[in-house]
Amino acid sequence: MELTAEILISGEAVSAPCLALTAPISFWGGVDPKTGLIIDARHPQRGASIAGTVLALPGTIGSSSASAVLLELVHAGKAPAAILMDAPDAILLLGIIVAREMGWQAPPALRLPAERQQALAGRRLTLSASGTITIN
Repeated sequence: MELTAEILISGEAVSAPCLALTAPISFWGGVDPKTGLIIDARHPQRGASIAGTVLALPGTIGSSSASAVLLELVHAGKAPAAILMDAPDAILLLGIIVAREMGWQAPPALRLPAERQQALAGRRLTLSASGTITIN
C-alpha cells in the first residue's frame, strides 16, 4: 500500500517504524532532548522514544522552544528519522532548517492528514524523497 504526502522539507529516503501519536504534543517539556523519550506525564505515549522513528504528529502544542528542542534532538542523535505532520508547524520546522544549516543530518518533514496517520502506527514505512509512503 502506498500513500502520497506533501513534502514540507525534503530529504533523503527513509525507512523506519512509525510512532503515530494519538494526541498533540509540545516538544518543549514534552520530549527529553537528550534521550528522545516522551516525558509529558499526561501524554498517552509517555515513555515512548521518538528517536529513529517516522513520527506521525496529529498536532503540536505550540511553544517557541520547539525548534530548539528538535535541534537538540538532532544534535544528540535522538531525532525522528522523519516527521509526518497534520499541519505545518513553522516553529518545529525551523529546527530542521537550522540543523541543516549547521551541517547536521536532520529529518525530512511531510504533511499527511491526521486521520490517515493512525493506520500507520507500528508499521515499518519507507518514505521516498518524492513523498511516497510505502507500508512494508
